[in-house]
Amino acid sequence: MQEITVEEMLLKGYGNLIDVRSPGEFARDTIPGAVNIPLFSDAERAQVGITYKQEGQAAAQWLGMQIVSPKMELLMQTIRERGIEAGEPPTIFCWRGGMRSRAMATFATYAGIPVRRLIGGYRAYRQHVVKTIEPFELKVPLILLHGLTGVGKTELLRRLEAKGLPVLDLERLAGHRGSVFGHIGKGRPANQKMFDARLFETLRKYKDAPFFLMEAESKRIGNAVIPAFLYELKSDSIHLNITAPLEVRVQRLYDEYIVPFSWRPDFRKNTMEAFQKISRRIPTEQAHLLRHALETEDYKTAIAALLVHYYDPRYTHKQGSGYNGDFYEVDATRLDDAEADIINFVAQRFQSGPHVIQ
Repeated sequence: MQEITVEEMLLKGYGNLIDVRSPGEFARDTIPGAVNIPLFSDAERAQVGITYKQEGQAAAQWLGMQIVSPKMELLMQTIRERGIEAGEPPTIFCWRGGMRSRAMATFATYAGIPVRRLIGGYRAYRQHVVKTIEPFELKVPLILLHGLTGVGKTELLRRLEAKGLPVLDLERLAGHRGSVFGHIGKGRPANQKMFDARLFETLRKYKDAPFFLMEAESKRIGNAVIPAFLYELKSDSIHLNITAPLEVRVQRLYDEYIVPFSWRPDFRKNTMEAFQKISRRIPTEQAHLLRHALETEDYKTAIAALLVHYYDPRYTHKQGSGYNGDFYEVDATRLDDAEADIINFVAQRFQSGPHVIQ
């Protein structure tokens, strides 16, 4: 068994990571890219914890041995298969690099399976992330994508990232789209720990990037707060204002929010609950019409009403506030054209000086 530090893991790029904590722990936060091969289920972990408190460490360890023994062969087989598939010895970790990872790594070593064990476990990784993120200074320009809801900013970021451009997709890192309806269809939003970890890994991936593309976001997305080094740089960034006609925006939001998720039994309930949170901020007559559209599942009418009477006025009110520098216009009526314009913009900007998109 080889024991490694977090710094060694990151420096050498070890990517075959196995989190042996319980499924509940894994779901809350883990090292991005890790898979969960739990030593205990959530119920088993709770049972061991209760035994530790009531009867002491020795009794808890004995109970843990009784729980794990019947499934050890399957655990070892799974770890061995992960190593073969990845072509790299697994790096095993738990919360603090304690008994669970040590037990799993020891058994694997006795079984002839080459493994590494992460010293300090997930806790050490989290400490490294915090130590890096909190004082971090972004020394390259930010290109911020602005625009009304539905113009296609998120889709453009995805396309640009697929073309190899350095993108900070904060909504994806947070597991939440930046609106009151942003949680629908996305599952549980990331907590701050997972957001920080995903941001940390993205910054590592693009450590030599000459710039970053990012959507102009508020300070909070879902459960996560954007770190100061990004939020404070927004005022001195390069600004691209993405535009598209209302009917185009309505169709894009319908395709993104409605088509993939409207079949779910809880979809109508979730949309109504989201609407309730903002209903008082919409003029009474329009709020009644919007409620009726949602209740009758006339979602395109509902989307148009939300844009005209809620999102657009709020965005227009804050647009440009706190930002310095010029705004360059990008017509995103056709996303293919907008993508090509942005690629052309960054190529010109970072190779032959400033260039305004026509």
